[in-house]
Amino acid sequence: MLSIPGPMGRLCDGFTRREFLRVGATGLFGLSLPQYFALKARAAGTPFDGAKGFGAAKSVILCFLQGGPSHLDIWDPKPEAPSNIRGEFKAIKSSVDGVQLSETMPFLAKSASKYTLIRSMSYTPEGLFNHTAAIYQMLTGYPPDKVSPSGQLEPPSPRDFPTFGAQVSKLKPPKEPMLPFVEMPRPLQESSVIGKGGAAGFLGKAYDPYRLYQDPNKSIQLGDLALRPDVPPERLKDRFYLLKGINGSMPDLERAVSSYALDEYYQKAHTLLISGKPRAAFDLEQEKPEVRERYGRTTFGQGLLLARRLVEAGTRFVQVNWPAVANGDPLVDSWDTHAANFGPLKNLHCPVLDRAVSGLLEDLAQRGLLEETLVVAIGEFGRSPRLGVSTSGNTNSPDGRDHWPYCYTGLVAGGGIRGGELYGKSDDTGSSPKENPVHPTDLLATMYYSLGIDPGQMVLNDLNQPRELVKGQPLVKLF
Repeated sequence: MLSIPGPMGRLCDGFTRREFLRVGATGLFGLSLPQYFALKARAAGTPFDGAKGFGAAKSVILCFLQGGPSHLDIWDPKPEAPSNIRGEFKAIKSSVDGVQLSETMPFLAKSASKYTLIRSMSYTPEGLFNHTAAIYQMLTGYPPDKVSPSGQLEPPSPRDFPTFGAQVSKLKPPKEPMLPFVEMPRPLQESSVIGKGGAAGFLGKAYDPYRLYQDPNKSIQLGDLALRPDVPPERLKDRFYLLKGINGSMPDLERAVSSYALDEYYQKAHTLLISGKPRAAFDLEQEKPEVRERYGRTTFGQGLLLARRLVEAGTRFVQVNWPAVANGDPLVDSWDTHAANFGPLKNLHCPVLDRAVSGLLEDLAQRGLLEETLVVAIGEFGRSPRLGVSTSGNTNSPDGRDHWPYCYTGLVAGGGIRGGELYGKSDDTGSSPKENPVHPTDLLATMYYSLGIDPGQMVLNDLNQPRELVKGQPLVKLF
């Protein structure tokens, strides 16, 4: 290796100029830039080794509340604010002194000792802030490259940044024959843009989620995880590749993923099927009726119960999307409560959320799984503090709330995170953070940190350009 004398000028991404000059010199000896970063990653440890909470979680369950739930009407009530801000719901005390929730959350109020509320989630969007752009940033850690004036994005592309679960699938694959990443019960969607920010992007289709786009509150069909007697072992691997949609993109895949991924995971696909573990994990009929009732006999409730069964069986990351279509009917669809806010929250959304998330936390704790399972419940943004106003170009009813990324709330629990606390604080109207603002990328960095993955490590995109895994800082004070 050539040694370049001179000062250690640091570049904006953390690597020094000397290091880049040294990398250039490696080309003389046949070592490419990607190979350099791969060797550097293997040789170096992480700055978080031995830090409190680092690697405490084995799995993550993400409850993605599509549409943007109203923080003021659920997690962060403002009983002293004017009526056009505080809304119709009263604040109730929780089991933790000083922590109040909306009256719509009675079960979670009782279990407040099991989680922490981050009441200072915040970011300033580029242009208008509609759902797809916000979802993409929330799940990948990067803002989208192209956003129209309406906030809409282009459809998913192989050049997209990978979603969180795909990165986890590559960096921390399961040790057992189990699906690494499962998404259910439907893709995230706004208008005609479906699944943006929910795929492996430039990592390649090998790291896409196993998509269970079915209602877990009904009978689940798992034919693609069944091994037919007439399928010989030598055909099993090819069949799995076909089901994952890999054959059609093998040239790109070979460039996008490492030989480790193919050799160590997908070439063991037959073991996954023969073991029967995934099929057994998806079988909710094995649960006692009272357990199923505790979660709620709803699509979302049974989805969280299924998520618990999957992480118990060894799945690393489960994403349970609120089963909705953005801009749909708020009475049956998303948290996008422009047309009506209080009726849907009181009669449908909050009862389902309250029962399901509290049931998940209680169940994980009773089984001794909460400390090793990180649970995150969050949407792409919150709702406007003032009722009936337009903040995103949308029309709102007098009791509707518009999009609001400037301040909102996320729930985090397990995975080494302390319970019964508040992190950050919003102002008197829930309009902006008053203390400890948290960008969505900081939350993603915290999720990586909990799994024992250095969020600042470098990854190579589709052009072999080095990028940080996520440009955020883990919230180490949560642990």
